[in-house]
Amino acid sequence: MKRAGVLFLAGLPVVATAVYFVLPSTAADAPAGPTSVGAQSSRDDAKDRAEQDHEQQRDEDDKTVASLPPGLAAPAKRELAHRLVASAEHSTTDWRSTYGSIEDRDDDCGYTAGIIGFCTGTHDLLTLVEHYTRSSPGNGLARYLPALRKVDGTGSHEGLDPGFTEAWKAESELPEFRAAQEKERDRVYFEPAVRLAKLDGLGTLGQFVYYDAMVFHGTGTDENGFYALRERVLEKAKTPAAGGSETAYLDAFLDVRRETMLTRYPDRDTSRVDTAQRRFLQAGNLDLDTPLTWEMYGDSYTLS
Repeated sequence: MKRAGVLFLAGLPVVATAVYFVLPSTAADAPAGPTSVGAQSSRDDAKDRAEQDHEQQRDEDDKTVASLPPGLAAPAKRELAHRLVASAEHSTTDWRSTYGSIEDRDDDCGYTAGIIGFCTGTHDLLTLVEHYTRSSPGNGLARYLPALRKVDGTGSHEGLDPGFTEAWKAESELPEFRAAQEKERDRVYFEPAVRLAKLDGLGTLGQFVYYDAMVFHGTGTDENGFYALRERVLEKAKTPAAGGSETAYLDAFLDVRRETMLTRYPDRDTSRVDTAQRRFLQAGNLDLDTPLTWEMYGDSYTLS
């Protein structure tokens, strides 16, 4: 998983992301100098209205999502999605065998670890350990929190070596930490991807396309992050929810995604797009029905 940028927008719909950007700029455009009580009150009122609008929109979106078929959130499809991602992240479809995996892939993301490829350099591994430590104080990874905060955003191992990799492997033997990994994977990547894809009018394949893109590109706001990628796609094609063709939109999405991958990593193997998701799309398998056959880094996989 190769990504950078902030992750705190991951659980929010696109509307909330827009509000996040609009409100700070409003304050920045205000005249310099002392703030009058009336001006401050006006800005507070505007912020309150924006927050109320966001909550109302979120409630409406919740109702829309709840009214739709489960899609990728159905138990069998969810399991299928995790197996597909594991083939790209770990070269296996047995994702449950990867809780304790940890390595530096020489991609400036530090250590990549666990079921979804949490990274010491891209904030999500730090967040995982922080959340886990709140529920399980005194765990074997808690003592590395100061170092994890220091290296966040870098590829450095400072304060982590020696010992962190062995501590990760040992902790991954515990059911509590395995559950924490799954919870964080779903909170940061799976659930936001499925939700947004449903709001965009996408079926099960499209929901998986979003999920895998969030895993690889991250849910930050940098130019290579998922949301920036989606904005570039919207310049080329309409979502089904906006009246566009689902196949045409997904085709454009995969084009932009592949281009984004190669722009950042020119030597990167793009199998997860070319010989997996593109293959499903070309077959017209918008429901991601099994059996599925795909190739990843030269290896062939089949799930029935």
